[in-house]
Amino acid sequence: MAETDDPDEDGEIRAVVVDPSAAGKRLDAFLASSFPDISRNRLKNLILAGAVTIDGDPADEPRLPVPAGARILVGIPPAEPAEPEPENIPLDIVFEDRDIIVIDKPAGLVVHPAAGHGSGTLVNALLAHAGDSLSGVGGVKRPGIVHRLDKDTSGLLVIAKNDLAHQSLAAQFADHGRTGALERGYKALVWGAPFPPTGTSDAPLARSTRNRQLIAISRTGGREAITHYRLEAAYGDPNKPIAARLDLRLETGRTHQIRVHLTSIGHPVIGDPDYGTGFATKLAKLPEPAKSLAAQLKRQALHAFLLVIEHPRTGRVIRFERPFPPDLAAFDEALSKV
Repeated sequence: MAETDDPDEDGEIRAVVVDPSAAGKRLDAFLASSFPDISRNRLKNLILAGAVTIDGDPADEPRLPVPAGARILVGIPPAEPAEPEPENIPLDIVFEDRDIIVIDKPAGLVVHPAAGHGSGTLVNALLAHAGDSLSGVGGVKRPGIVHRLDKDTSGLLVIAKNDLAHQSLAAQFADHGRTGALERGYKALVWGAPFPPTGTSDAPLARSTRNRQLIAISRTGGREAITHYRLEAAYGDPNKPIAARLDLRLETGRTHQIRVHLTSIGHPVIGDPDYGTGFATKLAKLPEPAKSLAAQLKRQALHAFLLVIEHPRTGRVIRFERPFPPDLAAFDEALSKV
């Protein structure tokens, strides 16, 4: 029986166990019959490229006979996306000079092309706005990108316009502000309110074993992840708040870090479609107009409001702040009246 692991940024892994009736068949022919959605020619190329193993041993010969009961794994790399094309997509530019662009990214805008998002991304917009100045900076698929926000998280992003800026910013983000000026601040509207009102989540993160498109707390390894949170406002019953606004600061920048950490302490981001679904019933407990505004969000209530960097050319520390966008500002105001 053939199996397929959930795809991620590194592609997918197909697995199949050789039935006794298929023993002795050529490896390429056996895989072609096991995975009819993949051409025999591509499977042959994957075998020759060393992407196939039999019981853990490399199998790089297409004519190799397959033994009964053997477990065969096929590593399938992600399809190469086409080189991004410029697209006339409006950008909210907070700051721009010859080295960097700082934008306030709206919710719904994907940062760079990927599977399912080959166009309509921030990269497409940047190529139209900055033209050849971004060519080759950080690679053709992610020109100028040194950090990112989830599709449905709004807020501040800095983009490098040349190699000098890219190298400087990449080093700052790799350092996570431990020795430099880099600072990233987020505001989130969450279910409930943490007690004590300040704290740190330092639980390591790794891809979920149940769904590799998601991230989970790792008890046996994972990558270091540190999120500091501070309660700014609690809404509803003072003894048992229904919601709160948090200020968050990062020491690391892992995928979905804030969303996973807040869920792990029992206060998921309101509207989070991946990590907050267990709290969806709380929506019915909100009075109007907060209930309607929450239903209209269609995204997690998370905004990157603060970005502090050292300018790549001058070394001057520059600070950018952007308040909640209109959808979160209206929801926050409605919550304050609960």
